[in-house]
Amino acid sequence: MGQCGITSSKTVLVFLNLIFWFVIILLLVFVTEVVVVVLGYVYRAKVENEVDRSIQKVYKTYNGTNPDAASRAIDYVQRQLHCCGIHNYSDWENTDWFKETKNQSVPLSCCRETVSSCNGSLAHPSDLYAEGCEALVVKKLQEIMMHVIWAALAFAAIQLLGMLCACIVLCRRSRDPAYELLITGGTYA
Repeated sequence: MGQCGITSSKTVLVFLNLIFWFVIILLLVFVTEVVVVVLGYVYRAKVENEVDRSIQKVYKTYNGTNPDAASRAIDYVQRQLHCCGIHNYSDWENTDWFKETKNQSVPLSCCRETVSSCNGSLAHPSDLYAEGCEALVVKKLQEIMMHVIWAALAFAAIQLLGMLCACIVLCRRSRDPAYELLITGGTYA
């Protein structure tokens, strides 16, 4: 259709060809978005298992030094989410870092912000965050995934509206004389 429009100088056919390909491309993007949304919703439950596996690994490699990326990440998460350990602060007792330091304390990032004299000692558990980080990280990730899913659905709805409008223009072309040739009698319409 587009090739015929180009060779016969029928701009309407070229225009209709562009609308056709626009609809096809939008349809492909729409289907891809719907698949991503469905997969995101189905696999959002797997986030918990993946976070559990990853967080266990990262806590085992914690060494308490600032240059270490894993240590910085754990300290950052514990400060930002106001949590300590995987399930609670007692999880630190099973780490190599805790056994090596032999000072019966957890990282300072487990200290509550309101307690200025906190040194991470397990002798003062009220100074430490009681909630573990795993549940909070999973909750935060699932919140983010839901925002992405809703945004993708909104974008898909807008695309569906665009496809519908393009199809209406394509279908009305045959019945409406306004969509005929743009050039009539040698003058521009």
